[in-house]
Amino acid sequence: MYEQEQIKPYGEAGSKREQVEQMFDNIAHSYDLLNHTLSFGIDRIWRNKAIQFLLKHRTSTDSILDIATGTGDFAILAFNKLKAKQVVGCDISEGMMNIGREKVAKLGLSEQITFRNEDCSNMSFADNSFDAVISAFALRNFQNLDVCLQEMHRVLTTDGHLAVVDLCTPISFPMKQLFFLYKKVVMPTLGKIFSKDKTAYSYLPDTMDAVPQAERMQSIIEQAGFHQVNFKRLVFGMCILYTAEK
Repeated sequence: MYEQEQIKPYGEAGSKREQVEQMFDNIAHSYDLLNHTLSFGIDRIWRNKAIQFLLKHRTSTDSILDIATGTGDFAILAFNKLKAKQVVGCDISEGMMNIGREKVAKLGLSEQITFRNEDCSNMSFADNSFDAVISAFALRNFQNLDVCLQEMHRVLTTDGHLAVVDLCTPISFPMKQLFFLYKKVVMPTLGKIFSKDKTAYSYLPDTMDAVPQAERMQSIIEQAGFHQVNFKRLVFGMCILYTAEK
């Protein structure tokens, strides 16, 4: 068991999966505002890096699965940039996905971008269903990281690609020191004010410290069956892009 799997938003009662679902339902109304504010809008650049990897390594990407899609921003970006025929966003939080459904409806894309309530550790999709699996800022929230990665591998087509973006802890001065203050003071304070959930934005920084990163996560992804696994630190090491092939 990895350290972040033992960290729950609301204490001991209930599984991590149940508590994460509750947490994201609670903060769904303010998630987009806080996500873009807390990252200074750089989260959009991070997602674009993942899309650029797919554009570089694939001639076509017709079917895409966005794991832990949240409010659907990554799913919409992937559809637009990769000219996909079908994008499925899956999540355990209906509150988050309902906002995503409203977004795609306004764009007239409800048939092309759909949402499914799925637990990443036990997805209902058939083997070899998707050309690409993408995910942003979700690894630290999984109750069973190994099983979730194995499921991502299972649903990919034989020549499929994985592109995952996740927050991490900077390792170089002065970003390491500045980021410590940011995640321990700024993030919890703003999160409490805007989301009305004083726990959520303390849980998220705690799991950022605990989740395996860089070479260790690279090894974990390889153990799940992936090949050509690489990682790249982005924006002073605040974020890591993990890429792999099936």
